[in-house]
Amino acid sequence: MTLVAPVPVQVVDRRSARAFVDTYVVPYADEYDRIGRVPEDLLRHVAAAGLWAPFLSPDPGGAGMDLVTLGEVHEEVGRGCSSLRSLLTVHTMVAWTLQRWGTPEQHARWAPELATGETLGAFCLSEPGAGSDTSGIATTAVEGGGGWVINGVKKWTTGGQRADLFLVFARTAASIGAFLVPRNAPGVRVTPIDDMLGTRASMLAEITFDDVVLDPGALLGPSSGFMAGMVLTGTLDLGRYSVAAGSVGIIQACLEASAAYAAHRRVGGRPLAELPLIQAKLSDMVTDARASRLLLAEAGRLKDAGDADTIMATWIAKYFASTAAVRHAAEAVQIHGANGCSPDYPVARFYRDAKVMEIIEGSNEIQRITIAGQAEREMTR
Repeated sequence: MTLVAPVPVQVVDRRSARAFVDTYVVPYADEYDRIGRVPEDLLRHVAAAGLWAPFLSPDPGGAGMDLVTLGEVHEEVGRGCSSLRSLLTVHTMVAWTLQRWGTPEQHARWAPELATGETLGAFCLSEPGAGSDTSGIATTAVEGGGGWVINGVKKWTTGGQRADLFLVFARTAASIGAFLVPRNAPGVRVTPIDDMLGTRASMLAEITFDDVVLDPGALLGPSSGFMAGMVLTGTLDLGRYSVAAGSVGIIQACLEASAAYAAHRRVGGRPLAELPLIQAKLSDMVTDARASRLLLAEAGRLKDAGDADTIMATWIAKYFASTAAVRHAAEAVQIHGANGCSPDYPVARFYRDAKVMEIIEGSNEIQRITIAGQAEREMTR
């Protein structure tokens, strides 16, 4: 697939992100879903727009974008295509972790390429049989011979079919370590995972590491104890923030598609939009889009301020927005009737993608336990 469009301008805010998405993403997103991948020409357009890692400092090629604005940008991308937003999410996790915890040598090697998208990153945590439960990590990183040897299997790796650099979490002798593993390292094998329920163009893969030998500089951040947990917590928090933003985007997409359809679809000689039950559905979409957007903005402001409360704020934003996205995607299909079940309208894609949002970056059941636990701690202080 070749996109016929002008070279994109730099994305610097919500307005420019919306213009980019309306030009390069919305008209083609259903086709991406059908073919099960995001084409290379779109990836190049994303790079030209500066979308891969705009939060990085200008030094390696970023724009120094604040995280509130990054959330707005990821919302707009999620409005157009959850699969593309998923690719941005995992790349963001890798680039941010490098910026936060990387050594000067790691910065010099990887940051410029991650900033421009010359190197695309993917996040490797989930494993067969364990999911994202860190206590179940079986992938090992053994130190010896002046470096590390990694063995194990990671599953559900978003962007894994296309990524050039993997951020791999593996069990060391001390705790859990994070490692930068190039795709072309001997012993790395990539197996595509196709035909998923939703985000079908996010190029999922299973990644096998078979005696992958890495030099000492592959270890990212501290290798043991409390600090290693902080690396994982911070990385997952940023990924969860992006998923929350994408969920807001899905709600907005459902609203726009449903309002447009209801305005021209006639029932009994009247526009569907005049029916009270349809109006109720649309009003709920408007309300939840605004509410979830405000929750996301609060989490972003706390991130920019360096406030630790951002972790809980992000859990809440992701829980609220993802559950609302599922609810309103179902209503969007209902408003479209039989057309909503067909590939001719995007709401069927929204419906499938929204369900994925309730599972990734912490299932909603885990989120509810976490949120309730925080409330209990606050009440018993």
